[in-house]
Amino acid sequence: MSASITIREVITEPDVAAFWKQLHSYFIRDIFPDPEDEDRAYFLGEEYREQMQKIHDRPQNRCYYLIFRRDGQDIGFAMPVIYTEEDGKCFILEFCVYPEFRGSGIGRECAGVLLNWAEENGALYAELNYGGDHRRRHFWEKVGFLENGADEWGEPLLIRPPKADVPITIEVLADPEDWQLKKLENGFLREIGEEVLTEEKQKQLAQAIREGKITFFVAKRGYRSVGMCSVAKCFSTFACSDTGVFEDFYIEPVFRGKGTARKLAQAVQAWCGENGIASLTVCCAPCDEEMYQSLGFDTRLGITLAHIC
Repeated sequence: MSASITIREVITEPDVAAFWKQLHSYFIRDIFPDPEDEDRAYFLGEEYREQMQKIHDRPQNRCYYLIFRRDGQDIGFAMPVIYTEEDGKCFILEFCVYPEFRGSGIGRECAGVLLNWAEENGALYAELNYGGDHRRRHFWEKVGFLENGADEWGEPLLIRPPKADVPITIEVLADPEDWQLKKLENGFLREIGEEVLTEEKQKQLAQAIREGKITFFVAKRGYRSVGMCSVAKCFSTFACSDTGVFEDFYIEPVFRGKGTARKLAQAVQAWCGENGIASLTVCCAPCDEEMYQSLGFDTRLGITLAHIC
């Protein structure tokens, strides 16, 4: 019977050098096999290594260089970051089982060992970017991960959900450059089949928030933003006051069904009343009408028509 898989943290300079050699081989072999891939040079270059080393060396929310071992042999590696000062997220940056050890469930066993190690080191849940690779998604789904939105660059994410429930609070977004807003926007856009935010659109959105053209509300699960919505103000000559349009309504899939949508809608409606906004309208597909009516949007205003400029 084979020995169980263990984890060894890489600490010494020679071991760190060997770790990065294996990481580069993994990038070339498994992630960027096309020499013309525009991302390949960055991940094989010194800038990426220096950035990761800084995260590795910091005292909190640090990155770990880990080696999987079995029967006295190194069989793979992982590079997780545990955000102990935030909400206990373990973000798995890299995970690899060496080709000669793949098969027979070794990968899933390594993943299980990694998740147990992360929990022992303060992680409350785990998340990763699977790069749109369906084989990687299928692998991680087998160990309990679920598809859950996108990151701030628009790449699809998988999450192994937290076991514990944490109360949801609603806040008015204070930072127009908040990376979690970009993350939620990209998850929302991917879900409705639209292109994710470009860098230029991110700048335009931040500027609109600064100018007060749009106000965002975020649903917070501790540190993590798990949902959002927005109100765009406009002046109505009929009411001779500001009115609002309710948009960007999105909850990360894993955190739905916990009353967050209702909390967001109620917080926004109360805020509108406190800030002199005469009415709040929402445009929705017929399939969503019942949901919005249950959230307090119960007055019909006819049919909305638009000309797309």
